[in-house]
Amino acid sequence: MAEFSLPKNSKVGKGKTVKAEGAANTRDFHVYRWNPDDGENPHMDTFKVDMDSCGPMVLDALIKIKNEMDSTVTFRRSCREGVCGSCAMNINGKNGLACTTAIEDAKGDVSITPLPHQEVIKDLVPDLSNFYAQYASIKPWMETQSPAPEKERLQSPEDRKKLDGLYECILCACCSTSCPSYWWNGDKYLGPAILLQAYRWLIDSRDENTGERLDNLEDPFRLYRCHTIMNCANACPKGLNPAKAIAETKKMMVERRG
Repeated sequence: MAEFSLPKNSKVGKGKTVKAEGAANTRDFHVYRWNPDDGENPHMDTFKVDMDSCGPMVLDALIKIKNEMDSTVTFRRSCREGVCGSCAMNINGKNGLACTTAIEDAKGDVSITPLPHQEVIKDLVPDLSNFYAQYASIKPWMETQSPAPEKERLQSPEDRKKLDGLYECILCACCSTSCPSYWWNGDKYLGPAILLQAYRWLIDSRDENTGERLDNLEDPFRLYRCHTIMNCANACPKGLNPAKAIAETKKMMVERRG
């Protein structure tokens, strides 16, 4: 299981408890709270949610809390289908998507905190500016030198199959923020999510910039801080294996030197 670790610079205290009036069947949701504007320390608020009028997912409970119990609770969400990655957070010590994490799968009280080891903007919203800047640095688009074809760049079914397990990444950052190597060297190490995306373009038969892409990763930190801890594969809500992609990239590095 991915290690639980609080967001950076956090000393969490006990906050308020909010109850659902008249509810007989409740579950306790402990939600991380921090507002940069009020001068208070981070704390955990407890919300006793009426499960008889709540949807099945953790995101349903958060939306219910915001709509009916405390409108100041802040979190990201969009598609509610496990596609956009917006609602990534740490639920009972494991990174995941709130929209695809069933409440019934969480034993006992449900503790919800932001993605680990990231600066927090407010409540459950982490600052992913560095994460997206690292994504941009790998040039996540097709690069070619040959003239553009009249219609499209063709790809064989066999080459297309090589992208399976890579293109499905939704950049939720669950894997990178569960990786101790990324916690320690997040300013230099690209992390599992970005390296999986980098390999997706390295292995694409239509891309013609493999050499420059490998040069961009040839660095003591950008690629080689991976120690195969495997938290990334455990945390990925899409069942992908970033560690394998990183290993294959290292293999490509060795092969081109030979």
